[in-house]
Amino acid sequence: MGKTLRRLTNLLFLTILLLFGSAQQVLGQAGIEIVDAKATHRFGEEIHFSAQIKASSPIKEVSLIFRDIKEENSRIFSLIADEEGHIDYIYDASENLLHPFAEISYWFQVELENGESLTGKKNFFTYSDNRFEWETREEANLRVHWSEGDEAFGLAALDTARVGLAGIKLLFAVDSNQPIDIYIYASPTDLQNALFMGGESWVAGHASPDLGIIFVSIAPSAQEKTLMQQYIPHELGHLLLYRYAGENYNLLPTWLLEGIASMAELYANPDYELALQRATENNGIISIAELCQAFPRDASTAFLAYAESSSFTRYLYTNYGTSGLESLITAYADGLSCEAGMMRSFGKSLEYHDANWQESVLGANILGVAWRAFLPYGLILVLLLISPIISSLSSMKKDT
Repeated sequence: MGKTLRRLTNLLFLTILLLFGSAQQVLGQAGIEIVDAKATHRFGEEIHFSAQIKASSPIKEVSLIFRDIKEENSRIFSLIADEEGHIDYIYDASENLLHPFAEISYWFQVELENGESLTGKKNFFTYSDNRFEWETREEANLRVHWSEGDEAFGLAALDTARVGLAGIKLLFAVDSNQPIDIYIYASPTDLQNALFMGGESWVAGHASPDLGIIFVSIAPSAQEKTLMQQYIPHELGHLLLYRYAGENYNLLPTWLLEGIASMAELYANPDYELALQRATENNGIISIAELCQAFPRDASTAFLAYAESSSFTRYLYTNYGTSGLESLITAYADGLSCEAGMMRSFGKSLEYHDANWQESVLGANILGVAWRAFLPYGLILVLLLISPIISSLSSMKKDT
């Protein structure tokens, strides 16, 4: 009986604590209310945050917290409310850059002089490029947005995206269940300004795969169809390859990243063949091993790097098909080196495939290619052979 009484007493005591604690929490939150939380922006210039705080006690501190939902770190700002509890804060988006069309979450934290505090609910808005009025057309999970041009222009872009998506599905498994947004700027300057404001810099196209967005610069003109068939599938290739490879997308060699994107183009750049032909004739082909990392900065050399990447990746696809390409992507996404990924996938070295590609596709002098590939190793071998001879000669001179 005594034990039963003690258990009942303890249970009653815990119940009172729980009820008291809940009452305190409700009372604390009842003393603070955050209403009319808003965020408006002028793209590339500023974001205006505002709210109204209703409190039963003087406000001690208010904090604004916000971040791009793809970011790990939040931005935190200490604010001062006026006598009526109004909060206004202007974030300088011209200096503190954000990704264009990023989803932004924001909320407020309030602490009163009497110790009560409240963390407000999260609010969301899209940091859209509202310098322009965007037209939108969509089909399934593809959405095309454009600021200049008639409806036929937008529908042509949507058709190009759909056909490009179907072509990419032949290269590797494609995740098309998530939305893909395509923003078409009317001039390279508009595009570059948008990407610069978002912390990026590009020329005619760019993909933000983690946001599911691609950006291209195409003006309504007689060339619009050709440019659409180049730029839109190219950037789609990057985005979908990111979804296939996952977070280790950036571990893939640059030649493979750009090679797959170039293969996705519906209208291949005709100048690639000319660049490859000239480089082959002048023994100026860059080794594929040199294209594993960032491409050269020189414009003409970079163009050759793109041409080689497209041709070499197509050579691998022709010989090993979709399964071979997927195996190679997976190997590199697993963190293998440029050479090791090739060996695991195909059982032959990168140098072998480079030489075979140059001979079978470019028609290069295979002896010359082999000699250039062997030369660094040959020099090492010569040094290894010569060193003992030099040592022996030195010993003989000392003995004499």
